[in-house]
Amino acid sequence: MTSATLAALSNQQYRLAARPVGMPKDTDWSFSTEALRDIADGEIIVQAIYLSLDPAMRGWMNEGKSYIRPVAINEVMRAGGIGKVIASKSAKFAVGEYVSGGIGVQKFWLGAADDKSASFYKVDPKFAPLPKYLNALGMPGMTAYFGLLDVGLPKACETVVVSGAAGAVGQTVGQVARQKGCRVVGIAGGKEKCDFVVKELGFDACIDYKSGSVKDGLKEHCPNGVDIYFDNVGGEILDTVLTRINMKARIIICGAISQYNNTTPVKGPANYLSLLVNRARMEGIVVFDYIARYPEAVKEMGSWMAQGKFQTREDIVQGIENFPATLLMLFEGKNFGKLILQVSPE
Repeated sequence: MTSATLAALSNQQYRLAARPVGMPKDTDWSFSTEALRDIADGEIIVQAIYLSLDPAMRGWMNEGKSYIRPVAINEVMRAGGIGKVIASKSAKFAVGEYVSGGIGVQKFWLGAADDKSASFYKVDPKFAPLPKYLNALGMPGMTAYFGLLDVGLPKACETVVVSGAAGAVGQTVGQVARQKGCRVVGIAGGKEKCDFVVKELGFDACIDYKSGSVKDGLKEHCPNGVDIYFDNVGGEILDTVLTRINMKARIIICGAISQYNNTTPVKGPANYLSLLVNRARMEGIVVFDYIARYPEAVKEMGSWMAQGKFQTREDIVQGIENFPATLLMLFEGKNFGKLILQVSPE
């Protein structure tokens, strides 16, 4: 690709302009357009196709110590994605190959092929459709797989409850649990999502927190108590599940989407003494701890997909200009499945 061709390509980017207080606003972002420069030896250009929008992004926007450094003011917003290599001066990736990694909220990523913050690796669209690599075969799926199996340690016939059951992580947790012989009960918002979880994903039951009592639902669908709870929401639902856990139960803390946009301190579990009474365990999961083992999960879940035993659902929104509004869908319960922003055609 020539210098003139590169210069003619406009890289549109969303940068963090201010740290949000509560729900992110349009003024928390700056949108810019700039031409691409020539690449140096060892560098590549990746044209973004799909960007992964995840609840964790809200935490990355906050200042303070966490499992990953915060996005800096005026930095391109961090986001994982799938893209196509359109220019390369590296032996690691060839033009035309598809890669997954930390592209950021922009149309093009340019830098060293071995950049650690991007951590690009090749993906094969013949093995699975590209959006699947941002869902069950990507970060959400890896979180679900290793969180359930390594932290939850499920045994056949145990009862697994998962909140955010129709979301990217939740739908994978439930299906992995079913493959391991567990009874699976989801918690989701709305009849459509609950029907999807039961009829298409194969959960044994799903509790609609928008139309009824979670406490009553747990009594009905978990008559023998809860052995494993995979928590994606925190808040009152976590408190309620803690009242139903069994002896030696395992609580997996993946996220707390109900708390991410609080303008007051995060609400911790009020019923935590149930952990003491039941000699139970609560443990967090950070997916980056398992990077070296991702191929294990991809191999097993990919095999289930090929056999028709594993389903995924993606909610794809078109256009990079729609990023701010699309991100908010996560916190308004408007997405149905893994939320993905498509910024270029495949």
